[in-house]
Amino acid sequence: MRGTADNREKIIIRTSIIGIITNVMLAAFKAVIGLVSNSIAIVMDAVNNISDAGSSLITIIGTKLAGREPDRKHPFGYGRIEYLSAMIISVIVLYAGVTSLVESVKKIINPDVPDYSAVSLVIIGVAVVVKIVLGRYVKSVGKKQNSSSLVNSGEDATLDSVISAATLVAAAVYLLSGISLEAWLGAVISLVIIKSGFEMLRETISQILGETGDHDLAVSIKSTVTSFPDVQGAYDLVLNNYGPDTWNGSIHIEVPDTYSADQLDQLIREIQEAVFTKHRVILTAVGVYSVNTQDDGIIKTKEHVRDIVLSHQHVLQMHGFYMVRERKSMRFDIVISFDARDRKAVYQEVLEHVQKEYPGYDLQIAMDTDLA
Repeated sequence: MRGTADNREKIIIRTSIIGIITNVMLAAFKAVIGLVSNSIAIVMDAVNNISDAGSSLITIIGTKLAGREPDRKHPFGYGRIEYLSAMIISVIVLYAGVTSLVESVKKIINPDVPDYSAVSLVIIGVAVVVKIVLGRYVKSVGKKQNSSSLVNSGEDATLDSVISAATLVAAAVYLLSGISLEAWLGAVISLVIIKSGFEMLRETISQILGETGDHDLAVSIKSTVTSFPDVQGAYDLVLNNYGPDTWNGSIHIEVPDTYSADQLDQLIREIQEAVFTKHRVILTAVGVYSVNTQDDGIIKTKEHVRDIVLSHQHVLQMHGFYMVRERKSMRFDIVISFDARDRKAVYQEVLEHVQKEYPGYDLQIAMDTDLA
């Protein structure tokens, strides 16, 4: 696992270095052209390239810090630092957009007359192609390596290509008609950048807060767990993300009530090993639900109770059912959808319905959440 992480780190850093070199070169060319041609749009474009280089540098620093080994203070590692670096990049994009908007408004109020040359327009045209290629490359690597920082940097580079292309359009309009649209175009582009920055920031904050675990990963983990012969069901999967591709979790399994402690111990260890080997997920806990297997009457009761529970709107699932007839006790869990306006009210309705059908029974009904 360490080898895979090291390889991922090297790929992200190499891609970021390519981004830094490319953006610094583009910024230098554009700054010279912008100052010579008296073009605020080109100068702002150059500044944006510098901010992109800074974003790539932040990605490198964040990736290196995130790769630190777990320690006593942070036993789950430092992987979430990558989300923080992605958030910083989002803020940089926002800042670039706001700065560009301010400068564009100033030029709308006090316009300058641009002076384009054929060489400057050719260089900007080349810059458009370079940024399109760079943006697609960085974003594709980011998706493959599950790096939000790289994805955001790639998205930013793609926006830059749009800015440069718009600058060319403004230049063409000016050369053909004598009308300068640079400042107005700069304002519109600035608003697009600001919108993109907000979207990046919102997505990154959502990751930091903690999102629902990856659906496909959850399905495949449950499939692996239920592939063991005596596991009759897998439920309550909780996946905690501690950085890209770094997952810890817990799960409950249903097993026959005839299982001994040593059989359970062996089964749980085998499940944990299989899940880690196949999915690189550490199951820190495997809870156990015992299943009635020796009383046909109880098995029929279970199906009746399931019909009652699932007849209620917003109830997604019932699991962990176990009944002790002699003690008149019954326990199970129900999963209630987030779509329910009042999940507690749905729970109370289920409890009262089951109690009505089985008066005198001690009911232990737990309300679960669909976390996976």
